[in-house]
Amino acid sequence: MAVDRLRKFDIAVVCVTAAFLLLAAGYFLWTDRGDEPWQVETVRRDEPPAAQTAEQPEASQRPEKLLEGETIDINTASVLELQRLPGIGEARAQAIADWREEEGPFTAPEDLMLVPGIGEGILAQCRDYITVGE
Repeated sequence: MAVDRLRKFDIAVVCVTAAFLLLAAGYFLWTDRGDEPWQVETVRRDEPPAAQTAEQPEASQRPEKLLEGETIDINTASVLELQRLPGIGEARAQAIADWREEEGPFTAPEDLMLVPGIGEGILAQCRDYITVGE
């Protein structure tokens, strides 16, 4: 009789365990885990980014600072080239390009002060490195 009772207990434990495992598996398999799974974006280094244009060199191909004796024509320089000037970051370079597009070409380096955000201090830093075309 004790043997029968032990067997019934063992069967009950196995049944309860199996039921728990089935319920747990069902919960994890059929619950909503969000609209979309994780997404990972990769960029291959041997391909240029999609936003890259042919007229603007890749940042790794151009020097970050001006080379000795190098000047930049502020009437024809791209936004990336303008950023190489001392004191000119992305926002100021874009402002120069926008002003040039709206108002026309610069006639003298001092005209750079007509661009909002550029004053005498920035002009003093850039004066030796800019031209307005010849």
